[in-house]
Amino acid sequence: MSYDFIDLFAGIGGFRTGFEKNDCNCVFSSEIDEHAGEMYQANYGETVFKDITKINEKEIPNHDILLAGFPCQPFSIAGEKKGFNDTRGTLFFDIERILKEKKPKAIVLENVKHFKSHDNGNTIKVILNALNNLGYTTNWKVLNAKDFGVPQNRERTIIVGSLNGIKFDFNSLDRKEPICIKDILENDIGQVEYLDESEYTLIKSPKKQPSGLVFVGYRNKKIRTKGTRPDTIHLSRVHKQPNRIYSSDGTHPTLSSQESAGRYFILHNSKVRKLTLKECYRLMGFEDDFKYLGSKAKLYNRIGNSIVIPMVEEIAKQVKKQILSKTDEVIKCKKPIQQMSLFDFSNEKDTLAG
Repeated sequence: MSYDFIDLFAGIGGFRTGFEKNDCNCVFSSEIDEHAGEMYQANYGETVFKDITKINEKEIPNHDILLAGFPCQPFSIAGEKKGFNDTRGTLFFDIERILKEKKPKAIVLENVKHFKSHDNGNTIKVILNALNNLGYTTNWKVLNAKDFGVPQNRERTIIVGSLNGIKFDFNSLDRKEPICIKDILENDIGQVEYLDESEYTLIKSPKKQPSGLVFVGYRNKKIRTKGTRPDTIHLSRVHKQPNRIYSSDGTHPTLSSQESAGRYFILHNSKVRKLTLKECYRLMGFEDDFKYLGSKAKLYNRIGNSIVIPMVEEIAKQVKKQILSKTDEVIKCKKPIQQMSLFDFSNEKDTLAG
């Protein structure tokens, strides 16, 4: 059965693609970044609504699922404030007013892995409270893209809510065996950029980290002198991600939205090379026929702000199975029967390091 969804803070459509692959239909999308909107239109044939704060929630089409990779803004709540008013002045307020008006059966929200501690824990507290007060049973977990078929160590907080009292079970997600960077590389037909041996230093006996990363060396860039490691003038191996080099036999670090030059270097077949733009998009699960528009700097920014599609696909599959397929069940109460304690992080290992 097909379900309708809306795609808020849509970026270049990672959320949309994952749900469309599970027979879901997008009926509305919003994205304020002009370049992202142009790419979205080129790939999905639709013009996105730009500023979500200016859309009347009554004019948004009815839908079964609300998707949003929303910005992480501080709430700085006062202790006496309760519920709906706590979100005013933030972009989550716009999600909340749409939920209040349209009451979709399911919601899926995405944010950075540090989300649970953002604004001294106020952010997640206010958001879960707001969703619970609107009748949504909520659960959340930090998921890693490398567990869903892409060789990228990218951790993101996912919140899933249901209006029928069902608490989403993240343990039912189908994890895949890890793959390596080398598994997604293009054949070199002259488009790959290599570093000369004089431009980098390889370390002895590199070790594979629990994340799957294999740090093998660094570019010889003298960036600053304060805090330099003993016996080296290069800080790149410890402080500057764009100058680190990783083995193609492992996973890749998180692609950053701040890296507009695409400085992602790997050791492959005994040579140090830069990832191509297409390979970066593959690390996010985009197909090779995905259309690129604009400068390379903007294209690298867009990919760093996206969400990993194979992870979304699996979430969409389970949202349909666990929540939407049971929409004929009577909602037993307005407030959720089960919900995770706002500050019960016992089911999560602390992922703040790194």
